[in-house]
Amino acid sequence: MSIQYAYKVRDTAGRFREGKVKAESETAVAEQLLAMGYVPLEVKPAGVGLNRDITFGRKRVTMKDLAVFSRQLATMVDAGLTLMRGLTILSEQVENPELRRALTEVKKSVEGGQSLSSAFAEDKRSFPPFLVSMTKAGEVGGFLDVALKQVAETFEAEVKLRAKIKAAMTYPVVVFCMAIVMCIGMLLFIVPVFENMFADLGGELPLPTRILVALSGFVRFAGPIFVVALIAFFIWWRRHGQDDRVREFVDPLKLKMPVFGPLFTKIALTRFSRNLGTLLSSGVPILGALDIVSSTTGSKVIEHAVHDVRQSVATGDSISAPLAQHEVFPPMVVQMIASGEESGAVDQMLKRIAQWYEEEVEATTEALTALIEPLMIAFLGVIVGGMIICLYMPMFSIFDLIE
Repeated sequence: MSIQYAYKVRDTAGRFREGKVKAESETAVAEQLLAMGYVPLEVKPAGVGLNRDITFGRKRVTMKDLAVFSRQLATMVDAGLTLMRGLTILSEQVENPELRRALTEVKKSVEGGQSLSSAFAEDKRSFPPFLVSMTKAGEVGGFLDVALKQVAETFEAEVKLRAKIKAAMTYPVVVFCMAIVMCIGMLLFIVPVFENMFADLGGELPLPTRILVALSGFVRFAGPIFVVALIAFFIWWRRHGQDDRVREFVDPLKLKMPVFGPLFTKIALTRFSRNLGTLLSSGVPILGALDIVSSTTGSKVIEHAVHDVRQSVATGDSISAPLAQHEVFPPMVVQMIASGEESGAVDQMLKRIAQWYEEEVEATTEALTALIEPLMIAFLGVIVGGMIICLYMPMFSIFDLIE
């Protein structure tokens, strides 16, 4: 039975290294390290006593991690460093432990004779298909450094886009959460005090006050049930939120939302145009590029449209014709792609579309922020102010009740 061993070795350059590996015995570990060109110094079972690693779940590899890694590896390859040397350096210095583990496995695979793209493909959790295909195109065409730079630029643009949206939505979300917390706090702790005081005084409460008191009782009764249900929903969503059946239902609704629907549509179109343009400009075959892009837009609606495009292209037709049959693609996008097909520069046209939509997303998020901020402040004032008025309405007749 294989168990995990921790080891310390010295490499051919005289540097000390540490790591972990699964094997059946310490002797098997030592033999494996010697075969890799290392001098074993210490081998012992991992997880013994205070040396045990305590983890609370695996940290995933983010888009930002991949962008930094792609940029660094491209720079090293362009500077003349060998691929193995670059992977060795990056596997030691990257901050994300999960990416460090993945790069260590990639380095071992490349040492065993595999190509870099096939080594990436073995770890689908850490390396997306876009990175795998771009790397393969760079290897075949002899421009790996250029391909990795394009990957880095694409990932950096995606990170920048997400950061803009997150920054624009932070304030409204914080204000909304504050309003919810304040309302729940008043219903749980303040309204019951006034309710007891009104009950001692006797008399009939105004209708708004009776509604508020009834709402307070409902929250006290259903609050724990709602919290448990909310936690259960979040757990379920983390496990099944990306399932095809769930996305088939949710994604069309996201694009039809009154305020945020156009924003979600522009984001999906940005990803579609940028990723497809990058793949085509790197020499990835059109059918393979469409297969990859269909899963990178983040929208099932556009994914179905891309599948229609692939079927059309496979039979020798154009790209733009099937896009015109889907409402999610504006006429401007269809016409620009058609123009690119006529001129033989579809990739360049797609990149222009992506650049235009990136600017549109930025403008839309700024406009939404400017619109939502005063609305959220007004919402907070109306909710909290309305509750205070409901509580103090019986005070107008308190003297009559005392007499």
